[in-house]
Amino acid sequence: MKTIKSILLIAVLAISVSLLALAQPEKGKPWDIPAKFKDMKSAVKTSPSSVQAGDALYKKNCAACHGKTGLGDGTKAKTLDTSPGDFTSANFQSQTDGTLFYQIKTGREDMPKYDKKIEDSDIWNIVNYLRTLKK
Repeated sequence: MKTIKSILLIAVLAISVSLLALAQPEKGKPWDIPAKFKDMKSAVKTSPSSVQAGDALYKKNCAACHGKTGLGDGTKAKTLDTSPGDFTSANFQSQTDGTLFYQIKTGREDMPKYDKKIEDSDIWNIVNYLRTLKK
């Protein structure tokens, strides 16, 4: 009888661990960033007014998925097929300005395109704001 209980306990634990793994959002595949964007520098100088404008745009367009502080824990995050990521991570912060600009502008999968919704100068303001979200 003890053997059957042990086997059942192990089976329940294995199923639980499998379900937890499936519930974790996908990290997502790497972005294919065109060369012209990889080394692109921000067209908008970082300043208090740029960061403030980026903050306002972030709250309006990004926070629902990416969270108020960029941790990827926004109110819509759990409904997404891919993880919105952690903007405070060293990995995210190590990306070039041009890479972040490209990702915001073009979007992919759950991430909408903002190329027709937000002016390029305001996308740069968002990039400048994202740089403030360090751990």
